[in-house]
Amino acid sequence: MKKLLVLAVTAAAISAPAMAAPGDTSTAQGAATAEVVAPITLAHTNGAALNFGTFTTGDAGGSVVVDQAGVGTATGEVTLLGGSVEAADAFTVAGDANRAFTIATTGGTVSNGSDSMAFTTSAATSGLLNASGTAAFSVGGALSIAGGESAGTYTGSYSVTVAYN
Repeated sequence: MKKLLVLAVTAAAISAPAMAAPGDTSTAQGAATAEVVAPITLAHTNGAALNFGTFTTGDAGGSVVVDQAGVGTATGEVTLLGGSVEAADAFTVAGDANRAFTIATTGGTVSNGSDSMAFTTSAATSGLLNASGTAAFSVGGALSIAGGESAGTYTGSYSVTVAYN
């Protein structure tokens, strides 16, 4: 009988599930969220261009600076001609409403055959999309003129990048 009792107790102990004492574990549910925003897009305004105008260079050169409002000024031996039309370039941004973004521009060169002139650009460094998710900004620049460049029309390009903050 003693053997039977020992066997019964052993069998019961082996087959019984392990029970944790109260207070040894606790479980709760966490929260998770995600937000998808509209992609930011940049568009060049049709017909706009950073235009350094029409000028003479002289032998020592100088520069033409166009501010972000499109007002041009010449320095050194560079003279803007009467009727010259200087202009800032223009861009529009679209994306997630009321979201801030950064603006980065590069410089470039304008060329006419083998002659070229370097320029730098200037623009705001940041912007804010309005409640409709749009914004606009202008790009001005400064053209360096060595002097003695050949007559003709010079063209070139530069890059503009926008990114959400």
